[in-house]
Amino acid sequence: MNSQENFRAIKVIGHRNPDTDSICSAIAYSRLKNILDPEHPCKPCRAGLLNRETEFVLDYFQVPSPQLYTDVSPQIRDVDIRTMEGVDGETSLRRAWMIMRDQQIDTLCVVDEEQKLKGVITVKDVATANMDGLDTHILEKAETSYQNILDILEGTVLVGDIEGKRVTGRIIIGSGSAEQIEKSISPGDIVIVANRSESQLAAIEMGAGCVVVCADSKVSRTIRMLAEEQGCIMIGTPKSTYVAGQMISQAAPIRHYMTEKDLLTFGLNSSVEAATKVMTSVRYRYFPVLDDEGRYVGVVSRRNMMGLHKKQLILVDHNEKNQAVEGIDQAEILEIIDHHRIGSMETDGPVYFRNVPVGCTSTIIYQMYEENGVEIDKTTAGLMLSAILSDTLMFRSPTCTPVDERTARKLAQLAGVDLEAYADAMFEHGGDVSGKTAEEIFNTDYKIFDSGAVRFGVGQGSYMVERNRKASQALLAPYLPVALEKQGLDYIFYMFTDVRGASTELLMAGKGAESLVARAFQVEVKDGIAVLPGVVSRKKQLLPRIINTLREEEQE
Repeated sequence: MNSQENFRAIKVIGHRNPDTDSICSAIAYSRLKNILDPEHPCKPCRAGLLNRETEFVLDYFQVPSPQLYTDVSPQIRDVDIRTMEGVDGETSLRRAWMIMRDQQIDTLCVVDEEQKLKGVITVKDVATANMDGLDTHILEKAETSYQNILDILEGTVLVGDIEGKRVTGRIIIGSGSAEQIEKSISPGDIVIVANRSESQLAAIEMGAGCVVVCADSKVSRTIRMLAEEQGCIMIGTPKSTYVAGQMISQAAPIRHYMTEKDLLTFGLNSSVEAATKVMTSVRYRYFPVLDDEGRYVGVVSRRNMMGLHKKQLILVDHNEKNQAVEGIDQAEILEIIDHHRIGSMETDGPVYFRNVPVGCTSTIIYQMYEENGVEIDKTTAGLMLSAILSDTLMFRSPTCTPVDERTARKLAQLAGVDLEAYADAMFEHGGDVSGKTAEEIFNTDYKIFDSGAVRFGVGQGSYMVERNRKASQALLAPYLPVALEKQGLDYIFYMFTDVRGASTELLMAGKGAESLVARAFQVEVKDGIAVLPGVVSRKKQLLPRIINTLREEEQE
């Protein structure tokens, strides 16, 4: 897959603040889809930073982290960029006009050898330059190469070496007598003459830098020898004196006329919405597009915006809009594979939606491998095992079903790991909070939910080692009110779950949060903490009680 195909690949992505299931399911399902339907390539993605548990898993099985996407709104790279090649700044005005004519485009982008944008030139610039063609010093001012003159006049070098040489004088049309020519020429001038040998001789003797002999006229051996002695370049052209005189100013390089400052450019990651606003506010038709390294890749116009390709997504481990990556409304959802309650996600058309009441999305994906007769390699087995262990708290969570446990034990055999020893190592690494900020810990596994008019967030950290749990609580306790205000929520609840002891200490923030929890769990809340024995699942134990209590309060 080239870079553009890779970007256009279907993105398999989990929820924001991804947990191990969200990441591992995206990788495992991408692999399955690529085996079953290689014509429509998929790639695993993530909607947020990895937590330490997931980092441990990917490092253990030597799997690279999925690409990060925090927003799937349409970008410039999602439109049909016109791959118009950049041109060299030494290109002549005439050559630039011919390219515009043949390619039916009114803007050319000028680039250097590394494809870095140096400027742009439009057909209007070329027209303006031609109207200024009466300036006899234009080739000198533009430091025009003799190679450009040779090209546009379709000429041949009769005398001299033009390599690397540039014009240092005026343009003179030698149509008069030899005496008149002698009076008008200064050293370094370009003199355009016909077949009159006395005119050719006069130009050379007066120190002309170049003599252009038109209409394929003969040049005597004597004149050639004199030109060589004087260091005068002689160029022969099949064009008439009139045509050569009209065209020669078009040899000026486009760098002399291009716009260099305040260029309006877009990056591949520029949003289509922002780019469209810019396009409608100016009179330009085409705009250069630069890649992530600042190299020129093509141009876009307002017309290209009509060829927008929405990003295609497969959602795993979530189906609620407020948990999805930013810009989800402007993307095309193809499938949803999940094990949570059916939430607020809406799609433009019918999609494949597989929702199974098991403890982990990877359990569902394992079933899909089995149903399609696809062999599970050792690495993929290890990833799916890790997801199940994480989501079911090594089978201690009430969300865990017999199917989850049977699946995990099969996957452990395929992955070649000791299930219990591996789980202990995974949870211990996941619970290590050393060197982390409160915000980093907070976002490790955090989701936002809606219940009627109430919006609240629920986070969870699962710990095998008590010192890790206590250290995490101490960091997060003062941060919850800050996060509540920043996110504009009614409540925030954070679960600090003791995996071995199968219990949770719940911290909370928000006006009325303590009375809500006390009513929901029939417990005493002390110093903003509620101890919930036996509660280890956000999805099955905490969330339903919070939502039911909120609904009861609405009805009262």
